[in-house]
Amino acid sequence: MSEHERRARSFGGVAEAYDRGRPTYPDDAVRWLVGEQPATVLELGAGTGKLTERLVALGHDVHATEPDEAMLAVLRRRLPGVRASAAGAEQIPAADASVDVVVGAQCFHWFDHAVALPEIARVLRPGGHLALVWNQRDERIPWVRKLGRIIGSQDNTDSTPALEASEEFLDVDTAAFAHWQTVDRRSIQDLARSRSNLAVLDDEARDERLAELLALYDDYGRGMDGMQLPYAAQCFRAEVAPRRQPEPEPEPVPEPEPTVAMERELDDSADRLPRVAAGLEDTGTLLIDFR
Repeated sequence: MSEHERRARSFGGVAEAYDRGRPTYPDDAVRWLVGEQPATVLELGAGTGKLTERLVALGHDVHATEPDEAMLAVLRRRLPGVRASAAGAEQIPAADASVDVVVGAQCFHWFDHAVALPEIARVLRPGGHLALVWNQRDERIPWVRKLGRIIGSQDNTDSTPALEASEEFLDVDTAAFAHWQTVDRRSIQDLARSRSNLAVLDDEARDERLAELLALYDDYGRGMDGMQLPYAAQCFRAEVAPRRQPEPEPEPVPEPEPTVAMERELDDSADRLPRVAAGLEDTGTLLIDFR
């Protein structure tokens, strides 16, 4: 199993920490991603329902999908009224042209794009779009940059190249929305534990990272009041390309109407062929009547 696959499959073991430690998404970003009017939305990689919750609150009809059963169990507990399925982006449990928007948060880099993008295009209605979002920490701030060195920083959040390389989608629009997450001594550890690069470590190595994290918190934190962790919700949106119409079947060539000459050719011509004379004894000689 590759390192990428190990990390992709690591979230089930940290589902509760993920739910406690990860930030939500600002409503302005969600409106930009999906639109102001209620829509039929299929969510990929829904995790524990961080984005799902905001989509439902804004009035959208959501079908949430998530390949990890442990993550999906938290989502179902959080949002029991939402339709949820255990599925990945490469095999979406939805009919052709059945949804207005496909949305994914913190997950597009885990997809097999060659398989997933045609599948996403399949389920989108004409004029529908794919919308993607990442919460990116603002590491221009010194203590946030130090945090990134301890728990890792995402450097694969730009969805533009994969979308532009696909024939399934049109031009990519982008936007960013600033917001803040309040973290305290416990939730900042949950945030670290929910990171795939920490989740795959052994216990000793993970404990060392958490000790570094708590030392950073003690240097910069405000005790029980916590800290304000700055984020930018980086958003991407691309309309599905018009579907190619299948080539029409060639018109069948009609059979020609029979003509008098053709009818004559089809007539029995036995009366014009030479006939074997009948009623003669067998002399070993073939007699032919040419009348």
